[in-house]
Amino acid sequence: MPLDRRSVLRRLAGAAVLGAAVSGCGDDSHPSAARTPAAVPGGTTTPTGPSGPTAGAIAEPPPLPAGLPFHVASGPADRPGVALTFHGQGSAESADSLLGLLEAAGARGTVLAVGSWLDEQPRMAGRVLAGGHELGNHTMNHGDISAMSAERAYAEITDCADRLRRLTGSIGRWFRPSRAEDCTPVVTAQARRAGYAHCLGYNLDSLDFTDPGPTAVTRTVLDGVRPGSVVSLHFGHPGTVAAMPAILDGLRTRGLRAVTMSELVT
Repeated sequence: MPLDRRSVLRRLAGAAVLGAAVSGCGDDSHPSAARTPAAVPGGTTTPTGPSGPTAGAIAEPPPLPAGLPFHVASGPADRPGVALTFHGQGSAESADSLLGLLEAAGARGTVLAVGSWLDEQPRMAGRVLAGGHELGNHTMNHGDISAMSAERAYAEITDCADRLRRLTGSIGRWFRPSRAEDCTPVVTAQARRAGYAHCLGYNLDSLDFTDPGPTAVTRTVLDGVRPGSVVSLHFGHPGTVAAMPAILDGLRTRGLRAVTMSELVT
């Protein structure tokens, strides 16, 4: 789990290597946008003001509540926080743009990185954390993990975790299964075996990976968002970048604040 701040900074400095551009993701073909929230305890904390992607912005995530269930798909409904979660894949330019929009608005996101993306874009691990966002594991190759054998699923999880550890000093707090909304019992066992105490789901699918256009993405998110929502979004899709200013404006109008997943549930 997370190292002290000085160790993280040292590792990030060593990992600041530019990578080549990579294609977008397109995945997570989920049937509906809004889902029934799962109850979780907790509240929110707030990162300090909008800041750029500087090493000084890196902060320890807050401790999670002791009673937090393994599968987490929402936060408390009585507080004004929401979590914007991103499938971490696609071009660095697209990812930089999205992260910059969040930071300019004083918002924070949670990026579930695909391991092959970290191989191609290793600097993005540090970029995410330096912007005050959270970074987690979304498997090595983003295959259909629910259909894999236990050992194959374990390898998918640990291969990505190895990259996260090498680049940041931590495997990250959150694991999200690839091409699935929830962890199956087999995947749950392998995620626990790999060191993850929580499977991160979501209860609002933006459907941005279908490239419906920014207006549709904005409408889907703002029509469905509620206090405690965990929203699924993707890097690598221009419509998501174009939609983000309106999404952030809409959240602000509704009195909602985009925070990291850890902040949402603590």
